[in-house]
Amino acid sequence: MVDGGEAARWLQLHASRGGPDELSLLVSSAAPAIGAREIVIYLADYTQSSLVPMPGAGPARGELTIETTLAGRAFTSLEVQRAPAHPDRLWVPLLLGCERLGVLEVVSPAADDPASDRPAWELAVNVAQLLVNRRLYGDVVERIRRRLPMQVAAEIVWGLLPPLTFATDDLVITAILEPCYDVGGDIFDYALNDDVLSVGLFDTCGHGIKASALASLVVSAYRNARRTGLDLVDTAISIDRWVRAEHPGTFATALLAELDRRTGLLRIINAGHPGAMLLRDGRAVRALPGPTALPLGLGNLSGKRPRVHEEALHPGDRILAYTDGITDARGDNKERFGLDRLVDFVERALNERLPSPETMRRLIRAVLAYQRDELDDDATALFLEWQPPHLPMRHLEHLTASGGGDRPGPVATPEV
Repeated sequence: MVDGGEAARWLQLHASRGGPDELSLLVSSAAPAIGAREIVIYLADYTQSSLVPMPGAGPARGELTIETTLAGRAFTSLEVQRAPAHPDRLWVPLLLGCERLGVLEVVSPAADDPASDRPAWELAVNVAQLLVNRRLYGDVVERIRRRLPMQVAAEIVWGLLPPLTFATDDLVITAILEPCYDVGGDIFDYALNDDVLSVGLFDTCGHGIKASALASLVVSAYRNARRTGLDLVDTAISIDRWVRAEHPGTFATALLAELDRRTGLLRIINAGHPGAMLLRDGRAVRALPGPTALPLGLGNLSGKRPRVHEEALHPGDRILAYTDGITDARGDNKERFGLDRLVDFVERALNERLPSPETMRRLIRAVLAYQRDELDDDATALFLEWQPPHLPMRHLEHLTASGGGDRPGPVATPEV
């Protein structure tokens, strides 16, 4: 394996035509360009518990569990993995930006040479781009990722969601949603415009197709208000009016937030939603203030405009937001999963320095295990991290002076 760029160029030259069903064969054909015998694409299923191979030209492969295989370790750690028992192969994460799609298995005589890591990464980046570009032109990727039939309510919600993970040099946002195949009421969205990251997390009342229809309206109204240029308060008011007009008698709880990535100023409206948690230096510092407005759709019951809470973040601070399906999950003894377990889990994950997407994946797996894989409600969690690579000293002084506590320590590169 010598030059990943050669394989990338080969793929670009030959990828101008063809559907997603042909992608696996196309990638396999690029193997000789990097001195490999085989290249196999594995996609993560919707539950992020298995890696499923795309059918290709070589011998058939079976599914690989994410929890117990080297391929799974490549997916969770975001690092190339190889095993002494298989010196002719390596596994490299398939990432689009920071969105985890699966892994790439490369079978090559040079796979045990660390010098092969870079060309393997170059190849994987190009394969990930091809996957994302082509998956909308057919259903093969969706069919591979689904291990169970997906209900129409879930189809609506998943069709509206942005990528689960997005990162820049100074921001990481990642979310997870369960159950994957029968969701309805929970939905989230985000957008980065100039220096402002806008985030919305919604939990609509009800279940099934009616809840997903309301979720569709809520997130569409949120995007419309944001793209029209409304401020945070008027965005909440606009969504509230649309819910009352189109779905009278229903409502959605919501967290609407804006983060200025230059200054770390976070502005939040909590519309009847569970409170978000502020985490600093690997531990939960405090819960952010509870509801500052009525749930969206009930705004006519109050004559007050939604109130905005402002929080000055320190470099490295994280915000954990969630829906009540997380904390209300009940074990065999009917005890709730609760906020204490949630905080304890996230603190341990931070101290283990897990990538943010992996923290969210493991959190949902823990909630599912607590309720024996039978959730009574949608469970959604969202993690936001602000980690500026360079912050003027005068801004650090401002944070300290405004009651932010001790001066933050050295700034590290964000983990994604």
